[in-house]
Order: sequence, then structure tokens, then C-alpha cells
Amino acid sequence: MEHFTIATVAEKSPDFRRVLWTGDHTQLVIMTIPPGGEIGEEVHEGIDQILTFVSGTGEARVAGAKREVVAGDLVVVPSGTKHNFVNTGPNPLVLYTVYGPPEHADKAVHHTKEEADEAEAAGKDEPPA
Repeated sequence: MEHFTIATVAEKSPDFRRVLWTGDHTQLVIMTIPPGGEIGEEVHEGIDQILTFVSGTGEARVAGAKREVVAGDLVVVPSGTKHNFVNTGPNPLVLYTVYGPPEHADKAVHHTKEEADEAEAAGKDEPPA
């Protein structure tokens, strides 16, 4: 059994992205987006994503629509949908997300967005086969 007090774990992580758990069909990831930062516009083909916000304020940009997100909000991004999440507040935007199926390398830790982008470009952030 894996057990997380997820809001506490997410709040304590300074990393842009940290994979907490990877299963055969889903993956749990925590993210901390610094003030003025963003996840970056992307599309996951064949992967659904559910994001739950723990603290901070931001803007969800999904399929051309924009909406404010705050602690307690949950956003579903269906496979093939263009999306981005932007920190619009003065504090980190902290969230956890579930991908189905997994999107990132098991146990991956990316301290910054730049590090995450480099790992992806180099093919070092591939989900388990």
C-alpha cells in the first residue's frame, strides 16, 4: 500500500515536478510552479490528466477556455486537449496530478521547468513501457 497525506507532501516539495508513484495504468505527480511560472502549453495524446490544486492561485487554460484556479479546485484535461496552467499569484502554485496512463519516468524529479524540458527533449523522461 502507498499512502500519502498528499496536500502536505505537495506543499513540502520545492520541485517543479516530482513523480510520487507509478502504476501500470496511472501515475501520481506533485508540482510546484513558481510565481510568474507555468507548466507550458502541451497536449497529451492518449493520456487523461486530473489536476488538484493545493495552494496558490493560477489560471487554467484548457481547450481555449480560461478559468481561475485556487486551493481545492480540480481540473480534468481529457486526452488530446491543449492545456496550460499559469501561476498568477505571489506564492507558489502547488498541485498534484494523476495521469492515466503514466506520462513521466518513474521516480523522476525535475527541480525546475527548464530541467524538465531538457529531460523531455533528451528522451530521459519517458514513462515505463
